[in-house]
Amino acid sequence: MERPIAYLTRKEVISSCHRLHNENLTEEENKKIYGKCNNYWGHGHNYTVEVTVCGPVDPITGMVMNISDLKLYMKKVLMDQLDHKNLDKDVPYFKNIISTTENVAIYVFNELKKIMPNSDLLYEVKIFETDKNIVIYRGEKK
Repeated sequence: MERPIAYLTRKEVISSCHRLHNENLTEEENKKIYGKCNNYWGHGHNYTVEVTVCGPVDPITGMVMNISDLKLYMKKVLMDQLDHKNLDKDVPYFKNIISTTENVAIYVFNELKKIMPNSDLLYEVKIFETDKNIVIYRGEKK
């Protein structure tokens, strides 16, 4: 018998700073593309990060995944690696990758995939950079 599929989402807030800057572009090009986000000293965000898992509801536990486990995985990636960090200077991944919210979402998704025992349950990472700017990443590639 097929089991019902459910989506489970947990939300955390992290504070990080960064500078949008591409070393392969001129200062003028960087300012044109990134505007005020290219400020030499950087700028910060209070990112709201939602992680959604999706899968069949276990008939014994009644859960897709234990929310306590998801909370722990998110802590390891979000709180331990990104919270109160300068993304460009404190997170090696961003040494050669521009720390746009798109790339932060990809990073979070991939890091969660590495530590989740059943990583196939990971459905999406949604990051609210501001109330109006939101990025969603589901692991898709073109």
